[in-house]
Amino acid sequence: MRVVLSTWGGRGDVEPMAALAVRLRERGVQVRLCAPPDEDIARRLAAVGVPLVPYGPSARASASKALPPTESARPPAGEVVARVSAEIAASQRRVLPEAAEGCDALVATGVPAALGGARSVAEKLGVPWVHVTFQQLTLPSPHRAPLAYPGKLHDRYLNELFGEAINATRAALGLPPAEDVASFLFGGRNWLASDPVLDPWQGSAEVDVVQTGAWFVPDDRPLPDDLRAFLDAGEPPVYVGFGSMPMKAAADLPRAVVEAVRAHGRRMVLLRGWAGLSAVDDRDDCFVVGEVNHQALFGRVAAVVHHGGAGTTATAARAGRPQVLVPQGADQPYWAGRVAELGIGAAHDGPVPTARSLASALETALAPETAERAAALAGRVRTDGAATAADLVVEQLG
Repeated sequence: MRVVLSTWGGRGDVEPMAALAVRLRERGVQVRLCAPPDEDIARRLAAVGVPLVPYGPSARASASKALPPTESARPPAGEVVARVSAEIAASQRRVLPEAAEGCDALVATGVPAALGGARSVAEKLGVPWVHVTFQQLTLPSPHRAPLAYPGKLHDRYLNELFGEAINATRAALGLPPAEDVASFLFGGRNWLASDPVLDPWQGSAEVDVVQTGAWFVPDDRPLPDDLRAFLDAGEPPVYVGFGSMPMKAAADLPRAVVEAVRAHGRRMVLLRGWAGLSAVDDRDDCFVVGEVNHQALFGRVAAVVHHGGAGTTATAARAGRPQVLVPQGADQPYWAGRVAELGIGAAHDGPVPTARSLASALETALAPETAERAAALAGRVRTDGAATAADLVVEQLG
């Protein structure tokens, strides 16, 4: 059996697909992953033995263009989305049909332009396909508001923002246009790859949804010796990392982070990431890391401060550690709300933390009762979502 996986986005969009690829290979399935050409993504996939078929613009460069240094330099958000969507679609329709030729199934996620292109390629090749999402906000439901695209909420804006890019791909493939983007993307199989404790599905019988649990790559990489030495040298530190988010006011962010953690008398581990976190002086209470095994690290920290991506939220929850979420957009405010509702951490008010505001959120996260709730919840979080999905691929799509 041959399966092609397709996504476009940052690390949080790629890592779960790599987890599915690993589980599929364990079942004897040949698999390749179409994803952005960023170097960090390529290195990560190579490390777990997943073949990468690169397409589209760099995810990191695209995020940086959307968040230039000053507000006055920023184009309208809808304009950025439309432009990047057109770039993604143009590259995808050159690459994906050849990559998927002869495959038995196509599993796709990512931004709507990439998802619609994958759906169209599957239709052209006559192979089964499934849409995957890592949070439920992109799935139609009468019980909550949908994911907010730049300043716009309703299904008609899916047509406005993404219809042109999707239908350009369909025209190039000789297919009729998609009249309604929402029903085109979500009208078939949908897999919700999130944990049912953290993200209980609230939908309707009209939408075909199977919740598998969150997808993780099993990670047995040891922590670097110098990091382990730092961890062993004192009380558990606070971890701060914002992954593949450029972050607003990034120039002032390192000092705000360091001062907030020091206000609680804590040491810290900082993930450099796309935000460029760094030490602000030569004191020995701060350790800066690059690529690192979060599954191993989070079990050794006092709290996890992050942007609110689905994967980081679930990883911290699995480790039983309290969290502070500083959401920047997309689904991140949703995860911040869920963490606060569950009582396992705090949602920072706004996307730009100051030393004072972050210290206040940390006060909630570091409270003993928050740590107790986080530890108790860890035992209820499922960890086999990628294995469940791999079985579904073989049994239902094979």
